[in-house]
Amino acid sequence: MRKRYRTTGISEEELAAEPYAQFARWFADAVAATEAGIMAEPNAMVLSTADADGLPSSRTVLLKGYDKRGFVFFTNYGSRKGRALAANPRASLLFPWHAIARQVIVGGAVTQVSPEETAAYFRSRPHGSQIGAWASEQSSVVDSRALIEKRYAELAARWPEGTEVPVPPFWGGFRVDAASVEFWQGRENRLHDRLRYVREAGGWSVERLEP
Repeated sequence: MRKRYRTTGISEEELAAEPYAQFARWFADAVAATEAGIMAEPNAMVLSTADADGLPSSRTVLLKGYDKRGFVFFTNYGSRKGRALAANPRASLLFPWHAIARQVIVGGAVTQVSPEETAAYFRSRPHGSQIGAWASEQSSVVDSRALIEKRYAELAARWPEGTEVPVPPFWGGFRVDAASVEFWQGRENRLHDRLRYVREAGGWSVERLEP
């Protein structure tokens, strides 16, 4: 099972001066591909963490914002990823844009976003998703789905549609402050282009990696 990539490459000369600007270019391309029906959910990314014992784990989360401070996602702080990040606040992000033969790989330190940022995003979520944040004890073992649905129904009765749902104190955002960002472009004969920004004092350097 092997796909031959016939896409054009990417050179150092055409890169943006810093990785967030380059990410904006490629993200716009991914959004355009989504609108054309070529791919789905361009903001889906694989988040990899390691716990205090060094045990790695990965899962797909959704990018909810980015700027020069980093890439932001939201979750339950008591979830497996939340506990891992509390013990080892570093992570890797992978944007798997296979349909357009591209990947972006980010590595860096992780911090919680401000309560104000969390509240602003929480208010933008659909009412059902706000209730869901309260209803799910994310990553905990549960005996049945019926218990989750019962908890959701009780909370939905407490905060019916049209009422304000408070922000759960155990839920919020994380920001990955990139120390490196690799832009991977699939090329023919497995001679892929891999250009990686690395943060240095006063700016960024770019290095080309062997495919």
